[in-house]
Amino acid sequence: MSHKGANTRVIDLSRRTVIPGLNDSHIHLIRGGLNYNLELRWDGVPSLADGLRMLREQVDRTPPNQWVRVVGGWTEFQFAERRLPTLDEINRIAPNTPVFILHLYDRALLNRAALRAVGYTKDTPNPLGGEIQRDSYGNPTGLLIARPNAMILYSTLAKGPKLPYDHQLNSTRHFMRELNRLGITSVIDAGGGYQNYPDDYQVIEDLHKRGELTVRIGYNLFTQRPKQELEDFSGWAKIVKPGQGDDFYRMNGAGEMLVFSAADFEDFLEPRPDLADSLETELRNVVTLLAQNRWPFRLHATYDESITRFLNVFEQVNREIPFNGLHWFFDHAETISERNLERVKALGGGIAIQHRMAFQGEYFVDHYGETAAEQTPPIARMLEMDIPVGAGTDATRVASYNPFVALYWLVSGKTVGGTALYPEQNRLIRMEALRLYTVGSSWFSSEEGQKGAISPGQLADLAVLSDDFFSIPEQRIKSLESVLTVVGGKIVYASDEFRDLDPPLLPVLPEWSPVATYGGYYSTPAVPTAAKAIHLCTALCNHIHKVTCRTASSTLNTAGSLSSFWGGMGCDCFAF
Repeated sequence: MSHKGANTRVIDLSRRTVIPGLNDSHIHLIRGGLNYNLELRWDGVPSLADGLRMLREQVDRTPPNQWVRVVGGWTEFQFAERRLPTLDEINRIAPNTPVFILHLYDRALLNRAALRAVGYTKDTPNPLGGEIQRDSYGNPTGLLIARPNAMILYSTLAKGPKLPYDHQLNSTRHFMRELNRLGITSVIDAGGGYQNYPDDYQVIEDLHKRGELTVRIGYNLFTQRPKQELEDFSGWAKIVKPGQGDDFYRMNGAGEMLVFSAADFEDFLEPRPDLADSLETELRNVVTLLAQNRWPFRLHATYDESITRFLNVFEQVNREIPFNGLHWFFDHAETISERNLERVKALGGGIAIQHRMAFQGEYFVDHYGETAAEQTPPIARMLEMDIPVGAGTDATRVASYNPFVALYWLVSGKTVGGTALYPEQNRLIRMEALRLYTVGSSWFSSEEGQKGAISPGQLADLAVLSDDFFSIPEQRIKSLESVLTVVGGKIVYASDEFRDLDPPLLPVLPEWSPVATYGGYYSTPAVPTAAKAIHLCTALCNHIHKVTCRTASSTLNTAGSLSSFWGGMGCDCFAF
């Protein structure tokens, strides 16, 4: 309070828990924002009956020549019925309106109207990398299967109507607000298929210029052209460089796709893909270029067999052009081995982990067995080895963007369907899990010491939670939200008793958007519980200058390096 001035706004948080703003180290915000207002989200919906009711209502309000899209963030195991919708159910609900339902990256369900809209007929051949399921007469049934990769799914989705530019601006702002509602203040965008640079980044560029970003974004460039990847990165290296930008929007590096021959697509319903013989040569050429230009890079890597081949290339390049602290990392790494962890450590790499197993764990267990699933990925071992680890979601298609679902997975070791995957030794205590989602993720955008902690000199990003993360039952972690989110000292979201502080709401465009009716992640009213640890926030300034903490319980203090979470202040609570 010694720093309180005449213009300082003082807010009594009524003993609520305050945490640093969450930082998703792997999400597809830029692509997701362009389409958010078009999508009916089933993230967190508790039953298929609820999902089909929402679908029916949205079909009724959707105008002609538009689609209804349910695109990712859900799994059949979250439903009380524990099953997918049938094509018959979808066709009965929507005989005339095209409906596209994406389930993870393994399949998509299209009603007959959608098949007509995309032009799939008896004479349409299976596209490369996918299967159009057919009936006994050879006619498409409406089921598209990713086999052996998801190209058929996102190429078909790309055939749908797009929002006009002003609606894309609106859609992206609503998606950022939804992330703010869940306590997210920073992300690293991992690029994506059909996300071309610089064209598809113009919306974010314009919002940044207008000062309308409410989430800090570090973006990676994802190659789009098979066999022309080196040309892509060579061209980009001439027009942009890592670190270019500011604290709200900056270029982060290359990936998560570096070369198409190295894409070890994950679908645990299908066998592990065998990667092309051209992988080593193509990947070496691109990584050499990146190392020469000091570009940090990330690479999608699911299976240990693939990771072995990738590391062979990285080690070869490193001998010729030493990485010397260049921030590179694998994304996902569900089945990485101890030996390859050692190799990652030796090369100074990191691993960005996501809660994909919370959505696909049942499939993995069925395919590979319970024992194999116990360390998918071996997060605790990564931390023991002091490998940089950052948490994220890989949203919006293969998992939900809700960080509290990811935190629940890290702490409980369970899928959203309740299947226990991990023994205690591969689960994290709550402080460890939260650390990965804050200061841990900062390494992956080369922003260590700048964000992730409530500490002098760091960015003033924080979230005030709807309940106490440290004491509520594990199952309740999934229901947490932020009631007050601050980015750079500015309130970007507020609800409940702080609603009067909420910025003016934007109308949703178009008016018939599912977001206008259902919002984003499904939520039910939370039941308040008494907090076991008391966190008192006394002042909220435009910039945080001083940290003073008071706890009512020593249970928040954790051993080892976690105390460094708070910038050497010697306190493991979250109040300022």
